[in-house]
Amino acid sequence: MKSIYKVFLLMFVVLGFAFSNDVLLSIDGTSLNYTSTEEIAGFQFNHDGCATNPSGGAAAEAGFTISGSSSTVLGFSFSLDAIPPGSGTLLDLGGECETITGLVFTNVSGDYLEVVLDSDDSSILGCTDESACNYNFDATEDDGSCE
Repeated sequence: MKSIYKVFLLMFVVLGFAFSNDVLLSIDGTSLNYTSTEEIAGFQFNHDGCATNPSGGAAAEAGFTISGSSSTVLGFSFSLDAIPPGSGTLLDLGGECETITGLVFTNVSGDYLEVVLDSDDSSILGCTDESACNYNFDATEDDGSCE
């Protein structure tokens, strides 16, 4: 009986790690907040014009160069610094965003981090066209980004 218990416990631990996320994001007003179990060495995401002047937060504290355009925000460090694991405000978006898409976060090794945007809306925006090069398997609502 103890062997069965150990097997189930091991399966629970392995599955827990397999389905965990490295970075959890949430939007509160103009703040993009994060909780991360990994160092964040860089990030990029798309927006609908709401991130007018991204700045500050943990990204600025880590010495990141933060750049925003009419549709994309990019943050990284020329000196290879990283945002340590933890939580807080990643950056101020400069405007109130409903959502952000195309989340790409990397660690210091250049590996992609698993990122989830926590929202009250249960829909996941992204490209839902299976023939598109940027098809998002997790998307439940098309955001018009298909290429």
